[in-house]
Amino acid sequence: MADDDRTVWKRAAAESAAASVPDGVVVGLGSGSTAELMLAALAERVRGGLRITGVATSARTAALANDLGIPLLAIDDLQGTLDMSLDGADEVVLPTLDLVKGRGGALLHEKQVALVSRFRVIMIDESKLVQALGTTVAVPVEVVAFGWRQTALRLTTLGCQPTLRRQDSVSNLPFVTESGAYILDCAFGAITQPAALASQIKAITGVVDHGLFVGMTERVYVGGANGVATYDVAPVGAQAPVQPTHE
Repeated sequence: MADDDRTVWKRAAAESAAASVPDGVVVGLGSGSTAELMLAALAERVRGGLRITGVATSARTAALANDLGIPLLAIDDLQGTLDMSLDGADEVVLPTLDLVKGRGGALLHEKQVALVSRFRVIMIDESKLVQALGTTVAVPVEVVAFGWRQTALRLTTLGCQPTLRRQDSVSNLPFVTESGAYILDCAFGAITQPAALASQIKAITGVVDHGLFVGMTERVYVGGANGVATYDVAPVGAQAPVQPTHE
């Protein structure tokens, strides 16, 4: 599988997700390479007359949305909930649509936006589909900078090997999130009970949040060699946002 193939597949998934956005909604805008492809497709629809307001999950996303002419609203100025959100993921398990996210470092903001979204859409290429979470990527865990080594030790009791994420290999400085925290990339191997592990990680003192998104996705667009496949989860009461809740 070539990198060029993955880019084509990601773009196809991103364009399918962007095409699903109805007129008049307030939409969460994710972070990362696939989300940026989605922003380009969404901006084209905005130029064609689509009326939306975006809530960005990162400063980079906000800057790109501004450059592309997508109107934005700060999450703290939001009245009620978001109609929907669009984002990428690092791993997806079928049929539950549970995720690992956070390789881009925006997991906390992405989770905050997902939590206030009525309908959550994920866009990936087919290489991100896995049999179990944790098999191809470590789980990012955002931690308070103070005492991070002690937090890392507490995380090891859950059966992982935490590694402090660095900005780059030259400076060797810790990667710092937009919230001023560090990220520990925690290698668990295949995760058989993601909901239980998510609760255990969150309960550790020093942890801000983690990249396990369990039960937080309604639809996934998967780009691949055969086109784009769509996978839905429909919990009781969940509906696609066919009618905007904001004017």
